[in-house]
Amino acid sequence: MKSKYPIYIISKGRWESRLTSKALDEMNVPYRIVIEPQEYDNYAAVIDSSKILVLPFGNLGQGSIPARNFVWEHSINAGFERHWILDDNIEQFNRLNRNLQVKVLTGQIFKAAEDFIDRYENVALAGFQYDYFAKAKTILPAFYMNTRIYSCILIKNDLPYRWRGRYNEDTDLSIRALKDGWCTVLFYAFIQQKAQTMTMKGGNTDNVYIDGDNRLKFAQSLVEQHPDVARVTQKFGRFHHHVNYKPFAKNKLIKKQGVEIPNRTNEYGMVLKNVEIYNVQPKNDMQCGVGEKNRN
Repeated sequence: MKSKYPIYIISKGRWESRLTSKALDEMNVPYRIVIEPQEYDNYAAVIDSSKILVLPFGNLGQGSIPARNFVWEHSINAGFERHWILDDNIEQFNRLNRNLQVKVLTGQIFKAAEDFIDRYENVALAGFQYDYFAKAKTILPAFYMNTRIYSCILIKNDLPYRWRGRYNEDTDLSIRALKDGWCTVLFYAFIQQKAQTMTMKGGNTDNVYIDGDNRLKFAQSLVEQHPDVARVTQKFGRFHHHVNYKPFAKNKLIKKQGVEIPNRTNEYGMVLKNVEIYNVQPKNDMQCGVGEKNRN
């Protein structure tokens, strides 16, 4: 089984690292990496050209917003009801197993998420939680309702919105949908392990964030868009935005007519396996010994 909806990776200036592309290739997941025309040769040198989707514009200085909206229309024109849009700095995908994250080597997590979302008629956005928000010592749900969806997003194509702004565009899109009564679903069952914002060259780091770590400006932009639910706060000595999602708790999932939810577990062919890892450690400066075999 492969994913029902197309997967797009928005990328700029990261043909060398191409973290998300490598992760999906390892999982044998089909995708299109969306790039600007001036970077085609660089990407085509390291990625199969059939996986590359070239934008009809470049260097607009507007961050990823034009590319995101292009992808939205591209998926509609291809006849799809939804599409996935992924950042280009996702290192791997994990599945939560007994509160521990286990690396996934299959694309079935996308299919499982799609099948769950397609049971309902009012899910606007869905996606996978960040790995660092899924702590092993915390009791975690399979999914969390009506919050921000980010970086790995399944979008309902007939929503009356498009991407906008310059900062926090994922939070803005989520809030607009929630205000109109839509639901969002953030999966904890499936996790994205992502490099932190502004820690890699390329992408928004060299464009949107070119003026430095101006967290106050980022936070204020969201407050200007949504002063009723957003405010500026400080965490860990830096400015952040804080969003009150409590007003959206009333948004409830509406099951599609005729949908029957099976009373059994579907693992989508996924099997938990032990992987043998050999650690080779030098005994001294002149000799390397045979490493110990560890089991993960």
